[in-house]
Amino acid sequence: MRRGDLYLVQKPAADSKRRRVFVVVSRQALIDSGFSTVICAPVFSRGQGLSTQVHAGPEEGLKHENWIMCDSLMSLRKAELTHFVGSLTSAGLAELDRALEIALSLD
Repeated sequence: MRRGDLYLVQKPAADSKRRRVFVVVSRQALIDSGFSTVICAPVFSRGQGLSTQVHAGPEEGLKHENWIMCDSLMSLRKAELTHFVGSLTSAGLAELDRALEIALSLD
């Protein structure tokens, strides 16, 4: 598991969908640790073009054009991240970093 990987999660907590794709946004040190959870951002089929939303599509392993919502971070158990979909490109990771900085009001 790497930062920027996308996983399809079955019945995610606090989500009305039966399944949803999430991107792992935690730092790699946490992902590699024995800690049981990682921070993820959900992927939605529609976005509003906000600075906290990152475009992702077939290039990242998704079937359609989608948006990563950095304003809706949640902690998921690593055990839930079993259905690998794909990974963000290096440019996608850079966009994710910028969107997270804005969403979390980091300088």
